[in-house]
Amino acid sequence: MSINLTSPLTGSTITGFTSPTYTLTADTSIAPNGKQWAVTALGGTQANVDTHSIAKPFTIAYFKQAIGKTLGQLNPLTGLYKGTPPRNKDRLVTRKGVNCAANVPDIAYIRTELDFPAGADTYEPEDLKAAISAHIGALSQLSAGIADTKLTGIM
Repeated sequence: MSINLTSPLTGSTITGFTSPTYTLTADTSIAPNGKQWAVTALGGTQANVDTHSIAKPFTIAYFKQAIGKTLGQLNPLTGLYKGTPPRNKDRLVTRKGVNCAANVPDIAYIRTELDFPAGADTYEPEDLKAAISAHIGALSQLSAGIADTKLTGIM
């Protein structure tokens, strides 16, 4: 299965939003090893939220590692791999234009990095699947709390 977001994307529960959805349009990624979507319409109740524009971007992008790393060769004398396993890293990045004050635009970034040792994908794929499932489940379950913490500073 490949990386692909379907539209509309259903947002998670956030205080003050009612049934948030995001209409996505395929966009050109900033890197050849990525896929990107722009949020072009909103659904549900999300007062004062802007969709994607050049001045206030609202994009979601996934970047895979450009060249995947492998464990390398076993040492024929010891039967061991040399050193620590190399790492394969993918990233999911959400970019949203925001105003910090009147006439003070900036961009908010939310990044999730997947950082796994080479070889784990074939030796224990079920453990990687479990880690990804739990992480995304935690993000979904914590979404309102994370938003509240970012706004109030109270955890």
